[in-house]
Formats: sequence, structure tokens, C-alpha cells
Amino acid sequence: MATERELSDFLLSVEKRAFKRTVYHVREEESALDIVQDSMMKLAEHYSDKPPNELPMLFQRILSNCTLDWFRRQKTRNALFSNLSDFESASDDGDFDLLETYTSPENSQQVESAEDATRRAQVLREIETEIMELPARQREAFLMRYWEDMDVAETAAAMGCSEGSVKTHCSRAVAALSKALRAKGIQL
Repeated sequence: MATERELSDFLLSVEKRAFKRTVYHVREEESALDIVQDSMMKLAEHYSDKPPNELPMLFQRILSNCTLDWFRRQKTRNALFSNLSDFESASDDGDFDLLETYTSPENSQQVESAEDATRRAQVLREIETEIMELPARQREAFLMRYWEDMDVAETAAAMGCSEGSVKTHCSRAVAALSKALRAKGIQL
């Protein structure tokens, strides 16, 4: 059974990555924040009695389910209020900055030039754009495997699919990203 401190430490350790992953999915910062907070509340309310080693998988599954619920609600809302859509403002202004999450190596003695910093920022924006263009399941598998650093089995359990499907989604995502970035002249 996780103690209150262990649960708090776990939630603190995953909040930023969960938020960024959710922003990639829903493309709205406010909605992503709501989804992550709702997921954290559900974990604390319903699964605080679980051992600490089970919390990551439970949280990933809850987060995935909350995200799917959000998409279902959006689909319903869009179907019901499609005539009112002219009055809504698009909040997809693209100011989510992946650069915030990229830091230089700890204790680095090198100072990055402005040119290098600008080039790095441009490359990161291109990568972010291409990740957002991936199909939803590929994006989800890619982010869980390479952003969340989950293994294939954990990703499959969180996504509710087979390990083979996770591998296929990741392979296709990597191939698509590689092709798109190469077309833009970016070699990683």
C-alpha cells in the first residue's frame, strides 16, 4: 500500500510529462491540464491503496482513458453544437514550447552560442510539429515508449492493445518522423 508521501512523490514526478503528452494528444493546454488533474484525482481516490510499483501503470491507463473520454465528449459536443462552431475561437495557437523541456547536460562547462541555440530551437519545433502530425495511436505509442520511457509491455497494457501493435505503431511513427525530418534536411 502506497503511503500518502509515496503517492504525492509519484504524482509530482509524472505531472510534467503527463501534461506534455496530453497536450500532444488534445492540442489544447487548458484541456490537457484538466485531463491530467482529473487523472491524478482518480488515481488518488480509487487506487491509493495499491503498492507504489503499480502506480505508474495505473496512472498511464487512467490518463489514456481520461483522454479518450475527452475526445468522446468533444465528438458529442461538436455533433450537437456544430451550428454554433462559428462563434468559437480556435485556441490552437501553437505556443506550447518543447524547448522548455530540453536542457543541456548537467554541469556542462560549454556555453552554447546563440546560433546553436536558435538552430536547436528550430529543430525541436520541427520535431514537435511532426509528432503532432502522426496518427493518434502512433503518436500515443511513440510518446509512451520514447517520452515516458515505458517498455513495450507497459505501453501495451496502457494502450489496451497487444505488444505487437505497440511495436508496429512505434516503428511506423519512427519511420514517418524520420522521413519527414529528412525531407526538411534534419539529420539526427
